[in-house]
Amino acid sequence: MSFDIDFKKVLLAALKDGGEFADIFIERSTSTSITCEDNRIERVISGIDGGAGIRVIFNKRSAYAFSNDLSEASLLSMAESAAKAAKGDINASVMDLRKKEPSVRFDIKKVPWDIPLTEKVGLVERANKAARGYDKRIRQAAVVYRDSLQHVTIANSEGLLCEDRRVGTVFLVQVVAAEGEVVQTGYEPVGGHIGFEIFDNVSPEDVALTAARRGIMMLSARKAPAGKMPVILSSEAGGTMVHEAVGHGLEADLAQQGLSVYTGKLGEMIASPLITVIDDSTLPNKRGSFSFDDEGTESRKRILIENGVLKGYMYDRLTAMKDGVRSTGNGRRESYQHQPIPRMTNTLIAPGDGRPEEVVRSVEKGLFVKKMGGGQVNTVNGDFVFEVSEGYLIENGSIGEPVRGATLTGNGPEVLRIIDMVGNDQGFSIGTCGKDGQGAPVSDAQPTLRIPEMIVGGHI
Repeated sequence: MSFDIDFKKVLLAALKDGGEFADIFIERSTSTSITCEDNRIERVISGIDGGAGIRVIFNKRSAYAFSNDLSEASLLSMAESAAKAAKGDINASVMDLRKKEPSVRFDIKKVPWDIPLTEKVGLVERANKAARGYDKRIRQAAVVYRDSLQHVTIANSEGLLCEDRRVGTVFLVQVVAAEGEVVQTGYEPVGGHIGFEIFDNVSPEDVALTAARRGIMMLSARKAPAGKMPVILSSEAGGTMVHEAVGHGLEADLAQQGLSVYTGKLGEMIASPLITVIDDSTLPNKRGSFSFDDEGTESRKRILIENGVLKGYMYDRLTAMKDGVRSTGNGRRESYQHQPIPRMTNTLIAPGDGRPEEVVRSVEKGLFVKKMGGGQVNTVNGDFVFEVSEGYLIENGSIGEPVRGATLTGNGPEVLRIIDMVGNDQGFSIGTCGKDGQGAPVSDAQPTLRIPEMIVGGHI
């Protein structure tokens, strides 16, 4: 993007009342969303948005102003408004801006905005037909297609000037299946930092049938047993566990506020020596990937837990200043209307050396979780409750009949400590992570994991 704006002039205006650091975040985005419900296309929405935000950091606090007016006069006005919050005697300077090129780029083969809208609608209609046609017990089906292009420009008082172009495509199907008084759902999403080429590898029918099969299968599943038992989390289960029970607690703002069970435990053994946790925004085509974060820090791979030892937290610039360290490239924001905060990107438990089938065979009787659902976690103490959207009994070391209504209850740090087998596979899931009223695209991954004992909620 090109702008007829003197960024250095704006940054000087932001620092004139004693700020230590200032940055400008400019965004222009386009998006398309298509939704099918009740067997018809309900919504087709295309939009363009754009604006800028100016932040001033002072005394380890920040002030922020934003507007959708991208003129230099508007930016100067915002800079002056943000500057008024900083009362100090620091005479900060603004370095000459030099454009920084990304070290990581993402190849988009089919840009979504070059694809006719009729073709996108056709994908949604195909998925709806496949889901509804799978079984007469499918009573409802919802199909959603979304694509987006976000182009950002970031400049700061340290002389940084950079740009990032982010393409996202998401396709999901949710069904409701019913038989008698039993009602079950099936859900399947695909997506990432990827263009329309995502449909070269997975068809709309594939996504729809996966969701439909899950919903129908759960109708005939027996009620899950309850009690303490071994649990195998499949690599297909998605990374809900690592994201919710581990990842949020390693975001620096929560750790600094004492709202994380991992506060003050840097360098300590907090997990099994088999566990390594990584946050990596450089992964090709993953939903949480980017070239620069929303503060202009280059994307990178960060080892958070290595062989059970806590190695570090995820920082944005402000939390890094508070701890006297460098940002880890985890400063993310939903849009120009929001300040950046520490957020996960692509968070994963690294694969081990066990064969998945051997992990299953090691359990005489327990629960095999193929797909996780939603859940809740208390980051202060690590306690969690997660739903199981697709689960099976393990009997005599083999995966047996499906069960429904299972939940997993436990404590994140304790579960990490007792994991005693880690598979050599890995599976990813996608989502939009909510925090402080902001949503951010993420992905999570894990290998097959054996947890020797967990509390499974179900039918007694």
